[in-house]
Amino acid sequence: MSTRPLPDLAVFALVAERRSFRAAAQVLGVTASALSHTIRNLEARLDVRLLNRTTRSVAPTEAGERLLARLGPALADIDAALDEVAMFRDRPAGRLRINVASTAARMLLAPRLGGFMNAYPDVRVEIVCEDALADIVAGGFDCGVRLGERLQADMIAVPLGGELSQALVATPDYIARHGAPTQPEDLMTGHRCLLVRRASGQPYPWEFERKGRLVVVTPPPALLTDNGLVMLEACRAGAGLAFPFREAVADDIAQGRLVSLLEDWCEPFPGFFLYYPSRRQLSPALRAFIDWMRA
Repeated sequence: MSTRPLPDLAVFALVAERRSFRAAAQVLGVTASALSHTIRNLEARLDVRLLNRTTRSVAPTEAGERLLARLGPALADIDAALDEVAMFRDRPAGRLRINVASTAARMLLAPRLGGFMNAYPDVRVEIVCEDALADIVAGGFDCGVRLGERLQADMIAVPLGGELSQALVATPDYIARHGAPTQPEDLMTGHRCLLVRRASGQPYPWEFERKGRLVVVTPPPALLTDNGLVMLEACRAGAGLAFPFREAVADDIAQGRLVSLLEDWCEPFPGFFLYYPSRRQLSPALRAFIDWMRA
């Protein structure tokens, strides 16, 4: 079999998966016009149209969908083979794709990422932040980072960062105006609550636990947002009660800008985990990243 079409097929797979010449070009570090030229040449060679193009979108044709379905596993096998070869290098190298919850990206990855990249300059890192639980195998990711309670049973999970806790907080002014709740059920009436929205559009419930008793409430939201920073700024302005990770508001509590409420209901829980498929052999880059994050 001729190997000449392989680079062009890899380009096609990337464009088809990203549904964009521009997005694929950014990954490869080339121009979108160069990728468009590559796809045109591939289509001419195969005498089949693979992509439908408009000024706003790119989508595979039926033939393109069938080719992409076969190419995905084949290209993954090639990547795995190259990873195995990379084990014989003195230094980890290659691409490392990570799918991470946005909060974990801020709390865990951002402070450590620069040091890792300086220590391993031959590793190319790609990070996708999304709060929905992604299928990292289907998405072509090497690993993901999520809370342990959300992981699938067939994943190998490595704890990162230790236990976490949340803090129910409000400004002193808000408490003076609305009073302080004495139990989680008080949040359902008489309080303005600032909630974060799931990818599905529904708000994340607030979970409280004390001495083995779990109470889950979903207060009527005075604010519902998919951005935790927006929620926190509204809380700091006195707009209502928020329930973020304690680390995010530790300085506010210490300085008296926010007051921590229902503290005996905010017990710690297992934090974030780095996870990857149990059947996947660790690449040197992933092993180095795990070791760096744990250290």
